[in-house]
Amino acid sequence: MSASHGRNLVLFGLRMRIEAYRDAFETLGYEAALDVTQPSAEQLSRAALCVISLYDGVRRPRETLRLKRALTRARVPLVGMDRDAPWHLGVRVLRLKLFEWLNVLDVYATHTLQPTYDFAPVKEYVPNAVWTRHFNLHGRTLEEMRDPAFYRWDASFVGNLDGVRYKEHAERQRFLAALEPRLQALGLRVLFRHSSGMSEAEQIDVIQRSVINLSYRSSCDHRSRRGVEMSWGLPERCYGVPARGGFVLADERRHAADDFDLSREWASFRDFEDCIARIRHFAAHFRETRAIAEAAHARVLREHTYQHRAQRLLQIAGAWRSAHPVLS
Repeated sequence: MSASHGRNLVLFGLRMRIEAYRDAFETLGYEAALDVTQPSAEQLSRAALCVISLYDGVRRPRETLRLKRALTRARVPLVGMDRDAPWHLGVRVLRLKLFEWLNVLDVYATHTLQPTYDFAPVKEYVPNAVWTRHFNLHGRTLEEMRDPAFYRWDASFVGNLDGVRYKEHAERQRFLAALEPRLQALGLRVLFRHSSGMSEAEQIDVIQRSVINLSYRSSCDHRSRRGVEMSWGLPERCYGVPARGGFVLADERRHAADDFDLSREWASFRDFEDCIARIRHFAAHFRETRAIAEAAHARVLREHTYQHRAQRLLQIAGAWRSAHPVLS
């Protein structure tokens, strides 16, 4: 999708900084304006949409309202992106309820459609994705990854394992600490490592040389208060590992069925014991494991890059504008 009708500009409002999206829009032929709080008349005349982080809006409601008024006069939709529902980054409930009541957003773009707050009249599923500049095969080929001798580890995880400093990752740290000796007792080669201090090249090497890459919990799953369920949405890892050719075994997610074919592109586990059983299965059935990894790799590059997500946001913005014609 290329810029049309002179609207060739995407506004990133407030402090919205997701470089993957900026790169994606620019690749599609759009210009990007950053840190926009008071758009100029020229910017408004060319803007296709304005994107903000939901949490910037929640924390800066007055600026968001002022921005919204300017955008509305120019028929530019205000899109709030949320990649942390249902925990909502631990923001206080009163702030979230106030933002819901203000009804500032035109579109709420979220990685999960589970019931939370009604932040906008339009709610759209816009999941995580991969930034292909950084998530690709990195010179490897799928053919060489079909050789069992290529692999150093049977199961691995590289990510945040500091559950003391980051409370939202405490459950992940506990889970993997209990899992490691159980897998080692089965004779499996295991590497669970905190990513701090590792270079990107080191992390890529672990992903690509592991038969199974685990994905368990994410910051959006943190139970900040009783009754908050785990997120239906998929962490970026579920797209990033396949993009690099790796096989990912993830905890069950409701939206997996929306983004992958569960029978041939996805593998998951229900709980601790099922995780062990699934690891044993996929470690023992290498060809099946690689078939799933390759199918997921193709699906991610075909449908789940940030360029695809940017295209989707432009479609949403176009539909919003069609539903809000110029008043005579």
